Amino acid sequence: MDTEAVSGLLEECVIAAAAETTQLSEACRNHYKSCRDSLCAELASLLQEAVEMKWPFVPEKWQYKQSVSPDDKSNLNDLISRHLPQLLALLKASIVAQEPRSAMAVVLLVDRFLYWIDESSRLLKIAKLLHRRHHDVAIAPQLVIRQARVYLNSGKLQKAEYILSSLIYGSGATGSWVYHSEPDRVLVQSVSTQVRGMILQKLGLWLDAAELIWASLVVYFALPEPDKKGIGTSLGILANILVSMNIEDFEAFRANANINFSLFGNASHRLLLAAKAAKMAVVYSQYTSLYVLTNVVTQGTCLLTYSFSMECPASQRQSFLLQAKEAFEIGLLTKAEGDLVTSQQELHTLIKAAYSLILAHKWMGTDGETLAQATQACQNALANLYQYCHANTKDKDDICSKIMNKLACVKVFLRVEPFSNSDTKSFIPDSYKHEEGVAVNFTFDGFSEIMRKFHKYHASLSKTTERKCRGSQDEPDGGRLCLTALGTTIDTDCDPENKRLKDAPEPETSNPSHKDFPVRPEFVSTLGSAGGSLPSLSSHSDGFAVMQADIVTLDTDVDENAPKQAGLLQSLSQLALKTSSSSLGDSFGSQSSWEKVTADPSGNSFGEIRPVSLSNIRGSQSSKSQDSDGSFFILETVNSDFSDLDLDQITRNHTSASPPQHSQAGPSQCAVTETSTESSFEMMEKQDIGEVYSPEKQNPQCYWCLNQCALVDGVAGKQLVLSKEDYQALLAGVCHECLMKRLQSHKTPFQIKTHGASYNALRLKFSKATGLWTAMETCVYIGDPMGMQGTQRAALWVQFLHQEERLSSYVGKDYLKPKEIKFHLKDVERQMTAQHYVSEFNKSLYDKEVLAQIFFIPSEALLILDGDVICGCLSVEPYMLGDFVKLTNNTGKKVQSFPATQYALAFGHFTYLLSAGQEVVVDLQGWVTANGKGLTYLTDPQIHSTRTPKGPSNFAERGLRYFVEEQHGPECNGICRLLQLPSLGTWPNVIS
Repeated sequence: MDTEAVSGLLEECVIAAAAETTQLSEACRNHYKSCRDSLCAELASLLQEAVEMKWPFVPEKWQYKQSVSPDDKSNLNDLISRHLPQLLALLKASIVAQEPRSAMAVVLLVDRFLYWIDESSRLLKIAKLLHRRHHDVAIAPQLVIRQARVYLNSGKLQKAEYILSSLIYGSGATGSWVYHSEPDRVLVQSVSTQVRGMILQKLGLWLDAAELIWASLVVYFALPEPDKKGIGTSLGILANILVSMNIEDFEAFRANANINFSLFGNASHRLLLAAKAAKMAVVYSQYTSLYVLTNVVTQGTCLLTYSFSMECPASQRQSFLLQAKEAFEIGLLTKAEGDLVTSQQELHTLIKAAYSLILAHKWMGTDGETLAQATQACQNALANLYQYCHANTKDKDDICSKIMNKLACVKVFLRVEPFSNSDTKSFIPDSYKHEEGVAVNFTFDGFSEIMRKFHKYHASLSKTTERKCRGSQDEPDGGRLCLTALGTTIDTDCDPENKRLKDAPEPETSNPSHKDFPVRPEFVSTLGSAGGSLPSLSSHSDGFAVMQADIVTLDTDVDENAPKQAGLLQSLSQLALKTSSSSLGDSFGSQSSWEKVTADPSGNSFGEIRPVSLSNIRGSQSSKSQDSDGSFFILETVNSDFSDLDLDQITRNHTSASPPQHSQAGPSQCAVTETSTESSFEMMEKQDIGEVYSPEKQNPQCYWCLNQCALVDGVAGKQLVLSKEDYQALLAGVCHECLMKRLQSHKTPFQIKTHGASYNALRLKFSKATGLWTAMETCVYIGDPMGMQGTQRAALWVQFLHQEERLSSYVGKDYLKPKEIKFHLKDVERQMTAQHYVSEFNKSLYDKEVLAQIFFIPSEALLILDGDVICGCLSVEPYMLGDFVKLTNNTGKKVQSFPATQYALAFGHFTYLLSAGQEVVVDLQGWVTANGKGLTYLTDPQIHSTRTPKGPSNFAERGLRYFVEEQHGPECNGICRLLQLPSLGTWPNVIS
C-alpha cells in the first residue's frame, strides 16, 4: 500500500472522528462486523487483547522470549503492513458505528508502523477526537508516549518533558487505563525515562542522559521476562551518548555506584565500551532491520572514532577500521535496492551507513576515484532525503526509489558482499550472534535508586502541568494524565491579589548563610545579605504592544560617532503574555540587536529613550514615559521617526513557521525586523576575537599540545587546506588555543553562497569542561533560507548525517557578510560555555526544590569542505518550535513581565559569583513557560568576561558593570535569596 493511499484513508478516519454523531443505522453496524470478521486470526487476537488492555505496548513475538522459535522471528510491522488496508477500513467502520474501544485498539495496533512511515500526526489526531467524544475509553501508554516522541522530533521539548515527567512521577497513570501487573507500570516508567534520556541527549546533557538510559536498561533486564527490544534500544542510545560524552562526564558516569559496567565485559575506553554496547544492541534486535541498521551504524561510528583517538595503538588502527567497515556493510545489507523504504529515520541511517563506509575506505587507502564516485552518490542521496522531507505524500515513493538506487551504486563502488548468515530471518552475521554481554543481576530497586536523583525534578514538572481527564474526575487523585490535555500550553499560575508567583520564595528576614554556594575564602568576610523583594507581575494593556528593543553599540568604548543600532522587535499577545514566533526569533546576531540606541555627546550610550506604543507607530509619537507597566514598547531615540514604518515589518506571526518536513521554507515570517544605518561588520572587523596563543598553555588531551606540533599558520587571502595531520588532530581533539593558533593568520572570510546543495563537512563540537574541539567527518545538505535574519546572521534549514537526532530538524546560522571561521567558532564556544554554567545553576535550583530548570540549546560548528579546502562555516543547533521571547539584553535592560526573568537575573548573578567576578552570562532569550516554572530553553547568549580579550560582544569590565549596577542592581530577587547568593552590593568591587 503506497503512502498516498495510507494518507487518504487516515484523512477519511479523521473526518469520521470529527463528524457530528448521527443516529446509528443497521448498515453501519453490519459493515463494522464485516470489517472486524475479515481480520486474520493473529490480528483478531491482537485486537481483542488491545481492547482488554492486556499490555501497555504492543509486543513483538520475540521480545520477551529467551528461546525464539522460527515462528517468533517476525515483526509486527510486517504483519501490519500486509493488512493495513483492512485495519484502516476497520478503524473508520468502528468510528462510524460508535465502537470507540475497537477504534482505539486499532489505533494502538497500527501506531508503531505509522510512526515509522511518518504518519503519526494524523493517527494521534484521531485518538484525541475519539477520547474527547468518549471520555471513558482508555488511551494506551504507548500512544501517550508516542505524542511525547512526536513533540521531541518537532522541537516542542517542553511539552514532551511534561508528558514524560508526569508518567514517571505518576507511575504510568494515563486516564482510565488499567494495568494488569505492577511490572507493566514500571515498564511504562522505564520507556518514559528512556525517551527523556533522548531529550537530554539532544540538549547535550550527556551525563544525565546516560544515567536515565541506564535506569531504563535496568528495568528491561529486571522484568520477569527481560525485554529484549527495550534492552537493544537503550544500549544503542547509550552507545550514541558515550560517543559524544567528554572524558569528565564519562569518569563521573563510571564512578556512579549504581552503574554496573561489568555488563560490557573487559571494555574500558569510552569509545570501545560504546562499541560493545552497540554490538550487544544489534544482537538483541537482530530480527528487525531498522534496529539492526541503527545500532550497527552506531557500532561502526564508535570504532571509526576510536581509530583516530590518541589512545588507539598505531599497530591496531587498521584492525579497528576493518571492524568499522564490516559494521557499516551489515547496515547497508539490511535493505536491497528494490525494497521500498518509507521511513525517514531508516533512509537517513542508510545514507549515513553508506557515507561512513566511504570514510572507513578512505582511511584504509582505497582508490580516490572510486571514493569520489561513491561520495557523489551519497551527496545526491542526502539531497533527495531533504526533498523527501519536504515532499507531498504522493511524491515520496519516487524519491525513496531514487535514494535506494544511489545507495545500490555505493554498494557496487565499494564491493559490498553478503555476509555468512545461517538464519535467514536474522539481519546479522553468524559472527555477531553470541555477543550478549555478561550476566548481571538487575532489580527494580536499582531503577528506583538511580531515579531518586531525578525525583524532585519529575515531581515538580508533573505538578506544574497537573490537568484533569474528564473521564476520571471522580478519582481520588483528581484525574490523571490523558492525551487530550497534551496539546495545550501551560497556564500562568499567579496570584492576582498579591501579584506574586505562586510557590515563589518569600523574602528573607535574615542574612543567608552562604554555606551552599562555592565562594573564594578571601571573599567570605565581605558577604552581606541579599535584600529586595520579589518582582511582581505587572498588568497588561489591551491589544498588542511591541517589545523593547535593546542593544548597545558593538564598539567596546563609547564613541559619540557610533552608529545607531536599530531594532524593531517582537509583538506580544496580551493574553498569552508571550511572543508569537518561531524557534529563532532574533537570535541570529552574535550581538542580539534588541534595542534601538544612539550615543549622545554626553556619553550616554542610550541617548534619550522614549517608549512608543504600537498604536502610535503609524502616526504621532507616544507621550508615555513611565516605567514599563507590563506592556512592551520600542525604545525610541530622540531623532527616530516611525511614521513611515510598515506594521508588518514590526510584528509578524511565527506560530505557523514549521520545520522542513512539514513545508517548504517560504517568505520571511520573522517577528524580528532589524535595520541599521551602518552594518555592524565594519565595526567587528576592527577587532580580533581570536584568543592569543600561549605556548605555556598545555592541554594534556589536545593532539597538538601532546605531540608538540609546529602549527602551520594560514596565509592571508589564501585557501585554508586541511592536511592529513590536520584531520588527525581535529578528529582526535584539539584545544581552543591551538585551534585559534592554526586559524590565526588565516584572514579569508567565508560565506555559503550556494544553497540547496550537499557538501562534505567536519562537525566540530566544543566541550567547556575539557576545552577541546573534536571533529567528526559528515555530509551536510544546506537547505532553504528560513526567511529569518537578524542584523548579522540569517537562518537556514540544515540536515547532516551525524546530527544527534535523525528525525529532528536543525537550523544553521550564517553571517550575512563573509566572516572568518573564528567568528563562527566563538559563537559556539560562547553558547557551550553558558551551557556549562547553567548546569551548575540547575543543580542549585534542584537542591532548593525550585520548580524550574534552564537549558541552553547545544550549538556546533560545521566546516564546509570542497575536497580538503574549507570553503564555508555554519553554526548549527536543533530547531525549537514555540514562543520565542527576550528576557534580558547585554547591558542593563530586562523584561520584568516574564516571571522567567527572575531566573535569568539569578543565573547572571550565579555566573558572576562562580567566576569570581570575572564573567557574567547575559542577553538571555529563548522559550519559556508563562508562569516561569518548568523548563526554559535559551540560545545565543553573550558573555562579558575579563578572562578573554575585549571584542564586539564582550564588553569586559564595562559589561560586568552594566549587569551588576543596572540589570541586576543592588537588590536581589527571591530566586537569588532562595539560592543564598551573596549580595552583589557587598561583593568585592572587582570591576572598578
